[in-house]
Amino acid sequence: MVSSDNVVSSVSLREVFISEEATPRPEVRALRTTTSGKLQLHSVHERTEGRRGDGLEVSLPLIAPLNMADQERMAWLRKNLQEFDIFKSDNLTRKFHGQVMKFFASDCGGTFFMTWISPARFFGSRELLAVESLFKTNPGACLIILSRTLDSRAGHEVLKPITNRGCKVIPLAPDLPSLFQKTPVEVWFDELRSGKVDPGEIPLAQNLSNLIRLAVLYKYGGVYLDTDFIVFRDFTQLRNSIGAQSVDPVSGNWTRINNAVMVFDRHHPLLVKFMREYASTFDGNKWGHNGPYLVSRVVEKIQERRQRGSYAINFTVLSPMAFYPVGWTRIGGLFEQPKSRFHERWVEAKVAQLSGVGTYGVHLWNKQSRGFRIEEGSVLGRLISNHCMICEGIYRNPTGSSSLQ
Repeated sequence: MVSSDNVVSSVSLREVFISEEATPRPEVRALRTTTSGKLQLHSVHERTEGRRGDGLEVSLPLIAPLNMADQERMAWLRKNLQEFDIFKSDNLTRKFHGQVMKFFASDCGGTFFMTWISPARFFGSRELLAVESLFKTNPGACLIILSRTLDSRAGHEVLKPITNRGCKVIPLAPDLPSLFQKTPVEVWFDELRSGKVDPGEIPLAQNLSNLIRLAVLYKYGGVYLDTDFIVFRDFTQLRNSIGAQSVDPVSGNWTRINNAVMVFDRHHPLLVKFMREYASTFDGNKWGHNGPYLVSRVVEKIQERRQRGSYAINFTVLSPMAFYPVGWTRIGGLFEQPKSRFHERWVEAKVAQLSGVGTYGVHLWNKQSRGFRIEEGSVLGRLISNHCMICEGIYRNPTGSSSLQ
């Protein structure tokens, strides 16, 4: 990793922009900023939450009916607000801060967060493999999964294969009013609950997940991971880092940053910028606007100010090889077993590439790959076999009860 006292380094990424066919020598470098391209973005989204209980509830969509105008959606949210447990502050959620502090007071070799807004039954084999891979590579880690549905009898049962092995993982129902208190999104959240903000056509659960990850890193610091991220490497050497999803092959400048993996100190100023942007530009009708596009907008603005000599924040933008070594349009190739000698050589080269020192893991882009089965001998099959603990369900058909986000 190339650290920088400024926003990003001026190191070119031409040497690490690799093709899908080549056998590369990956390394992680900081990226120069460029004007963000208008690339189509597909980011993993979470199933909408279910009613609180034992975690086995029927899903209740946190999304307004189609063809509503903005005022109608706001009225719909006001009317149905009490139906959505994610907004509630009660005896369960009010314990959140104390439980976080107590949990992290133990001997933690890194503090990690995930979010889960779906019913507990949808936390399937692939999500468990993601959690396994974290503890395989970061054995001293402490992981909190922010989830009202997993913070239940059913949720604790789902996580038993992990907790029974002594791994420090706990699901906690977040208290959103207190989590957002004294942050740049406090007023925005109050207005949302008052029906003064249009929730938009995109599932509100996804947009709240984008916000929760920012707030929890701001309040506590650590590493945020999506539940479809398979970890290959120890994270302890990373600080104040976010990953580029794509770069320009000619200039080596990043064209899109993603928020599926973020590493930040508590109260880092970039997180403040992200939350201010969220509150001031929220749009629930544009996919990715409040997530990957948001972090890209903010970093680009900061870089422009830095170039004028008026602003600097210490953080690093890592190359796509760090967190997103395979784009969402090509992720399917990692699931397929080799069908020829040429394909076998490609699989071996890809495994070697993704096992390099510059790759911390791979984002599976579940929105695209949720229906794919990991085939034996595939790139993912080989990599996950080397980074799992229980190693069950690697080749399980994902279309059954273990539905994916």
